[in-house]
Amino acid sequence: MSLKSIDGQMLKKMIIAGANKLGENKQLVDSLNVFPVPDGDTGTNMSLTALSAASETEKGESSKIGDIAKLSASGALRGARGNSGVILSQLIRGFSKGLVDVESADVHTLAAASRKGVETAYKAVMKPKEGTILTVARACADAAEEAAKQTNDIEKFLKIVIDRGYEMLDKTPDMLPVLKQAGVVDAGGKGLLCILEGAFESINSNEEIKLNETSELKKPVISNIVVDENSDIEFGYCTEFFILNKDTSDEVLDDLKEFLLGIGDSLVVVADDEVVKVHVHTNHPGQAIEKALTIGALNGLKIDNMRIQHNETIQYEKTDVVVKDEGPRKEHGFVSVSMGDGIEEIFKNLGVDVVVSGGQTMNPSTEDILNAVAKVNADNVFILPNNKNIILASEQAAKIVEDKKLYVVPTTSVPEGLEALINYDASQSADDAFETMKDSLSLVKTLMVTYAVRDTVFGENTITEGDILCMLGGKIEVVSKEIKDGTCQLIDKAVDEDSEMISIYYGSDVTEEDAQEIAAYVEETYPDCEVEVVSGGQPLYYYIISVE
Repeated sequence: MSLKSIDGQMLKKMIIAGANKLGENKQLVDSLNVFPVPDGDTGTNMSLTALSAASETEKGESSKIGDIAKLSASGALRGARGNSGVILSQLIRGFSKGLVDVESADVHTLAAASRKGVETAYKAVMKPKEGTILTVARACADAAEEAAKQTNDIEKFLKIVIDRGYEMLDKTPDMLPVLKQAGVVDAGGKGLLCILEGAFESINSNEEIKLNETSELKKPVISNIVVDENSDIEFGYCTEFFILNKDTSDEVLDDLKEFLLGIGDSLVVVADDEVVKVHVHTNHPGQAIEKALTIGALNGLKIDNMRIQHNETIQYEKTDVVVKDEGPRKEHGFVSVSMGDGIEEIFKNLGVDVVVSGGQTMNPSTEDILNAVAKVNADNVFILPNNKNIILASEQAAKIVEDKKLYVVPTTSVPEGLEALINYDASQSADDAFETMKDSLSLVKTLMVTYAVRDTVFGENTITEGDILCMLGGKIEVVSKEIKDGTCQLIDKAVDEDSEMISIYYGSDVTEEDAQEIAAYVEETYPDCEVEVVSGGQPLYYYIISVE
């Protein structure tokens, strides 16, 4: 018997099955990343984003497909990680918009929602590239519209969509030469098709499908800079909840924010269609809940006693959340993404309020960034992603925070983040300080030394697994068998007559003695340059070097 339409509970099953399928194949998708470096994590980022969407969807009891789609979009929005995850979240968000107030969907409705998803995702990317997940998604939407004219059977409809998606995926190497040279198809496109395949396979299953357990869906460490055992926390309860079926008027939300700011601080109100997420620090969580109940039903209620939390956290080196006495509200604040204890400490010393531990291998989600921003008691917050794969998630966070203005400084590396902080001028307005920091990024060159995780051909380089990869500005410039030899060659390519300062941040897999040997080479070869050696403690990258 053919399936002519799907309702909310069927969509819920399909979303969970899709997330499970991608989770099972995330290592395969990771292996398709063009760059043969150990932080190729498209599959992981997409899987964690899909898991967040499915986890939120799992709570839904409605039979209306529009309600379930909305929950999925909300979960994906907050859980989006990396560029691929953000694009996936926008595909889901647009798909959800195409199902607003829909009870059940036939092939025509699904095709229209798919088109809406593609349009939303394309708008979210500043300069869309063909040969990527966007191209595969567009091909699927094209196929959906054509298939809706040929059949009213959902199963046949999805089979046509997936087959067309794979046809386009196979063509991606012809659109992006870098894919062809590496001998891979687009990783994001493959990840999307894994989700669709999982959804398709679930249609004829009579068994209840549950989200696979995963230990990977855990938060990066978010550390406040000051931890004082005797600090007095003014507002003791971190209170979080979702308001469902909200009145969408700005007047109602403004009234809610005014009330909550009257009984607490660190307020974040994230509005997404008919769901509002609220985070507030207060001494009266009951009052916050009662106020929220005047707007709609509540879900996901969480109340933590931060004073107890604080007393516990000072006993340990690392915690999920460390709370500090925020003091009076200030004009400017900073959130930085960082990897490695030594580098994190430098960011702290340069005035960063909250450090999100992440970057390579673990890109923080939009929600992780929102949670960090919530801990900065400032009117304007500058975010330093320090990784090109975290910029989109940061920009997504900036669009949904309402009680602060967020500025995403487009730093793609730790040296750029440090350069931005060094050039920050506290006397400037937020807008001017933002421009000053952006302009400063051209003053520093970033050198990174890591290793190859697989055999490949990239550019003019034939790379063997285990080779030392030496990159300048994200581009592989030197391939070597030895760390020291490759690093010194890389420095030779980066230093010019204008270079004055070379900072060597050594990682957890090399010693200070190793780094000093590199420094000695630099001092001898470039006597006019000042050299410093710093323990960065970063994983995966033997050296991160800045040349100014």
